[in-house]
Amino acid sequence: MIDTLFLLPRDGLRYLIATDAGTSGTIKFRRSDSDGLVLISYLRNSTAGFQLQLDPRSHPLNTGLPGGDGFWFRVPAELHGLWYEITRRGEHVGVSFDAFAARLPKQLMDPGALGYFALTYAPDADKPPYDEAPVPRLAAWRVTRKAVFGASVAVEPEPIGITQLEPYWPVTDLASVTVMVVGVGSIGGAAATALAGYGLGRLLLVDPDRLLWHNLIRHVLPRRYIGKFKVDALRDYLADRHGDTEIAAFRYDVVNDADLIRALLQETSIILCCTDGVAPRRASSHLARRAGKPAILACVLADGGIGEVIRLRPWPDHGCLLCRRQALTNEGTLDPEPALEAGYGTGTLHHPMTAVGSDLFLIGNLAAKITVSTALEAAGHFAHRLPSEHLTVGLQACRGWTGPFDLGYTGNVRWAPATPPRADCPTCGQP
Repeated sequence: MIDTLFLLPRDGLRYLIATDAGTSGTIKFRRSDSDGLVLISYLRNSTAGFQLQLDPRSHPLNTGLPGGDGFWFRVPAELHGLWYEITRRGEHVGVSFDAFAARLPKQLMDPGALGYFALTYAPDADKPPYDEAPVPRLAAWRVTRKAVFGASVAVEPEPIGITQLEPYWPVTDLASVTVMVVGVGSIGGAAATALAGYGLGRLLLVDPDRLLWHNLIRHVLPRRYIGKFKVDALRDYLADRHGDTEIAAFRYDVVNDADLIRALLQETSIILCCTDGVAPRRASSHLARRAGKPAILACVLADGGIGEVIRLRPWPDHGCLLCRRQALTNEGTLDPEPALEAGYGTGTLHHPMTAVGSDLFLIGNLAAKITVSTALEAAGHFAHRLPSEHLTVGLQACRGWTGPFDLGYTGNVRWAPATPPRADCPTCGQP
């Protein structure tokens, strides 16, 4: 087992690969003893030096303890084959000082009583006969008079972020998608986090509320954002985690600021509404239909016992949310939404505060998956097609519910088809 890990930022690798870098030079370190981490913070050859740091600048290792000086060398791949063999056998297995020094391009300095670290770069390590074994191009060494021991080094890759998943994930197609997330509370915050993880090109976050203490138990945002507007805090939080996604924050209320939302819809591919209240959900459904955009609506019902995700597409045979709810009423199914306008912790059919955070995150993640699947299907990726349009998920065993909400047991899932538009629907009819 190797305890010390060396970190090399990508600019350091670019420097070592450069043909004019020479065959040797010096290095400096920053270290965190409690974590066993060493940052290679400076590289120099005979003519120039390069300061290195980890991204972001606030990374604690950038200002870690000074770790001393060392050396770097360009070496034959044979030496890294030796590194591979000794590190497989454990941290206390090494090679003699003379055997190590004999494979270097210049004389090795006496390590003295304290020793030092060295970094070696073997450009041919991925060529025969070493290409069939995991022999690295970069290796770290702890040099002592007694022996030279291998250490582990991790190099920041050139492609970092969602592009690392190409060609196994449709990165390019999703990079062109913009999703408006209306409501970034517990469900919406989880959904936005998942959408950024999928590699969407742009997120428009819409919510007028601030993050307060009672939100923390069920929100993705940590305590340090207390008092900030949720959209601003979530934008900053996700930017630090998912730099591939552009994120814009709007402190809008989807009902009261519908005219502003309507203008944003011109640059939106899909609307994902994750609000609790009936009015914001109906407004989102109406605005999306009028703009000719798909809408995904996600919420929990039955005191947090049922999760629901509805996909509404602006097709002639697909109705809006009002059409869907009226059809359920006509079929004798209980309308699940009348009490959704009640305040947090109040009401009869729905008590929003009773839903546990992890269940809300589950629905948020499912809503994000359905949103992404909708975008990919539109781009021709039919492997991401969904079975239908209305998903209900049993989060608890709820008795007495009918229709698509009659799930019976925790973990049960049901898909229902779209509802045709009503002839007198103010949303689906002609403006």
